[in-house]
Amino acid sequence: MDANYIDSYYYPRFLDSQFPSPSFPGSPGGFPGSPGGFPGSPGGGQQAPTSPPPAFIPQQQTATPFAVDPGAISLCLFRNTYIWLRNGSSFWYYPIFVGPRSVAGFRWNGRFWTIFGIDTRRIVSFTCF
Repeated sequence: MDANYIDSYYYPRFLDSQFPSPSFPGSPGGFPGSPGGFPGSPGGGQQAPTSPPPAFIPQQQTATPFAVDPGAISLCLFRNTYIWLRNGSSFWYYPIFVGPRSVAGFRWNGRFWTIFGIDTRRIVSFTCF
C-alpha cells in the first residue's frame, strides 16, 4: 500500500473544497497557509507549523498488533506528533485531519513541513507533545 495513501472517500472531498485548481505555496487557491486554509482548524484556517518539531526523537511506546484507532490519534490534532510505521519508518508529524481510516497533516522532512496523508493501519504507534 502507498505511504501517501489517503482515505479514498473522505479525504478527496476534503481536498476538493480546499484545492479547487492547481496552485503553489504562496499563491491564491486554498493551499495550506493561504486564505481559507483547512476546514475545522483553530482560527478558521490551518497552516503548516511555522517552526521545526522538537530536536529529539522520543522513545517508542508499546506497539500494538492492531491498527491505530482514529479516536486515539485525534487527541494529537494540531500538536507535534512522532509516528512509527509498520515498515520501520518514523518521523515527526503535525496532524490536522483524522478520517475513519486515515490521517492528514504535515510531515517534517528534515528541512521543512510537507503535506502528507497516511492510512492509520500503517501506524504502529505514536506519541504527541
